[in-house]
Amino acid sequence: MVLLCASSSSCYHRAAPFPAAATAARPHRGSLRLAAAGRRGSGPAAAPWNAAPLARPAVVVDRRRCDCFDLHQQIVPFADSWAWQQSIVTRRRGLVDRDEDRSDTLIALQHSPVYTLGTDSSEDYLHFNVEDAPFEVHRIDRGGEVTYHGPGQLVMYPILNLRYQKMDLHWYLRSLEEVIIRALKSAFSMEASRVEGLTGVWVGDQKVAAIGIHVTRWIAYHGLALNVTTELTPFEMIDPCGIKDRGIGSVKEILQKASDGREIDDTLLMDIAYNSLIEEFSELFKLSLDFSPDWSFQENNSFLLDS
Repeated sequence: MVLLCASSSSCYHRAAPFPAAATAARPHRGSLRLAAAGRRGSGPAAAPWNAAPLARPAVVVDRRRCDCFDLHQQIVPFADSWAWQQSIVTRRRGLVDRDEDRSDTLIALQHSPVYTLGTDSSEDYLHFNVEDAPFEVHRIDRGGEVTYHGPGQLVMYPILNLRYQKMDLHWYLRSLEEVIIRALKSAFSMEASRVEGLTGVWVGDQKVAAIGIHVTRWIAYHGLALNVTTELTPFEMIDPCGIKDRGIGSVKEILQKASDGREIDDTLLMDIAYNSLIEEFSELFKLSLDFSPDWSFQENNSFLLDS
C-alpha cells in the first residue's frame, strides 16, 4: 500500500493493526425496512416512512457460509480496514492451496474521510496538490479511478471465492451492482440503474454507489460503497471514478428532495440501508451469513485475526 500525503517522510505509515476478537458476541440489532408508499418509477416515494422489523437472512444449511462482521455504524480508518482485508486474503489464499477454503467473509463499515486511487488511477482526476491533500490519499490495488470514502457512506467488503460463484469478473461487478439496485428498490422504493460502459449505480443522473475490486487466485476483495447520508462536498475535489459529466448523490439527499426536505434520522437510514443490502447480498450470492462477534480496537494495537 502506498500512502500519498503532505510529506512522504512523515506521512507514510504501515497500516495500523485493526481487529481483536471480543469475548462475547453482540446480539444482532433489530433489522429495519423502510416501507415507502406512493410514487414509483421515477424515484423514491415521498410518503411517510414506516419502519417495520425485517428478519436477517435465515441460515440455509446447503448454502456456502459467509462470516459477516457488522461495523456499519462505526467509523474505521481506511488503513486499518485495508490491513484487515489483506490479512484475511493472505490466510484464505493458503486455504485455497490446501482446498480448505470453506467460507467467505463480509465486512460492513464506514470510513473516516479518505481518497483512494486504483492501481492505474491518474492523479489528473484530483483537484488538489497531492502534497497538500485535504484528507489522506491511498493508492491501492483495486481497479478504477479515484473515489472518496467518509462518514455516512456504507462500505461493504465481500471477500468471496469466485470458484464457488462464477469465475467471471464482469459477472461479479454486475452482480454487486444488482445487489445495490435491488436493495434501494426494496428499502426505499428507489429506482436505481446502471449506465452503459460504466461501473456503479445511479439514480437518475446521480451516482450513488461506487464499486472497485481486485481478484487474486479467484478470491475477490474490496467491494462497494453506497452514499447513504454522506456529506458530498469532498467529491467536488475530484472527478469521481474519472467521470466528469455526471453528479454524485446520496440516498438521504434523494429522499429529502422527494419529500420536500423532510428531516431524516441518519442512524435509522443507515440501519435500513445496511439490512437491505445484506439481505440482497445473501440472496443473490446464495450465502448463509454468520454474524461473528463484534470487533474493536485494542490499546496495544495488536492485530489478531481468528484463523
